[in-house]
Amino acid sequence: MSTVLGIDIGGSGVKGAPVDLGTGEFAAERLRIETPAESTPKNVAKVVGQIVDHFADQLGDGPVGITVPAPVVHGMIPFMANLDKKWKKLEAEKFFSDELGRAVTIVNDADAAGVAEVQFGAAKGAEGVVIMTTLGTGIGTAVINDGVLLPNTELGHIEVDGKDAEKRAAASAREREGLSYDEWVPRLQRYYETLEMLLWPDLFVVGGGVSKKADKFLPQLKLRAPIIPAKLQNQAGIIGAAWLASEHASK
Repeated sequence: MSTVLGIDIGGSGVKGAPVDLGTGEFAAERLRIETPAESTPKNVAKVVGQIVDHFADQLGDGPVGITVPAPVVHGMIPFMANLDKKWKKLEAEKFFSDELGRAVTIVNDADAAGVAEVQFGAAKGAEGVVIMTTLGTGIGTAVINDGVLLPNTELGHIEVDGKDAEKRAAASAREREGLSYDEWVPRLQRYYETLEMLLWPDLFVVGGGVSKKADKFLPQLKLRAPIIPAKLQNQAGIIGAAWLASEHASK
C-alpha cells in the first residue's frame, strides 16, 4: 500500500495526515483537532474518527497508525501520564480497531519518530544501531537496529551522576535554569557519553524543537558515534506511525 494514514495523539492536539510511503511525505495537508479536555479513550477516539473520515477517500480500507505519549506493550498501554487515567491498561489496538472498523497499529510517539528518521529522515541508509533522542520537556528515546525497532525504551530516565538524566539534560531543564547553550553542553556530554558506553550506537539523531538550533550545541559534543539533528521535526510521529502500520499489515 502506498498511502497510509498516520495519527499523532498528544496532550493538546490530535494530528493526522495520509503519508506517501514511497517518499515519506504527506499526501495531503495535515489536519489538527484539539485534544478533548476530558481526554478519555472514547472521547479521543471520536476525534481520531473525524480525522479518519476526513481522509477516507484516500485510504480505502487500509490500516491506520496511531502514536500515543506512553509505552505500548503488545497493543496495551500500561500507564499514561498526559491523558485521562482511563487509558491505563487499555488494550488500545483492539479498542481503536473496534472503534474505527479497520486495522490499527498503536506505537509510542518517540518510537514512531525514530522509525521515521531511519526510513525517510536524517538516518536514512544508516546501518547498525541508531539512537534517536528527543530533547523537550523530558527526553524521549528510540533504538533501531538495522531498521528494526526495539520498542518502549525509556533511556531519558537512566541515572547519570546520581540523577535522573532528563531532569538535568532535557531542553526544559536548560530553560528552567536559564542556562546558555555552552552551559548546557556539559550535561548533554555526560548524558550521551553514558548512553554510548551502555549501547555503543553507530549514530545518534537528536530531535525536539531545540534541534532547530543544533549548531549551537551538537558540534561541541565529543563522542565516538556521529550525532546529527533530526530532519522531519513535528511530522516524524505521523510518518513513523503510518510506516509501522503498513509493515504490520503486510505480515
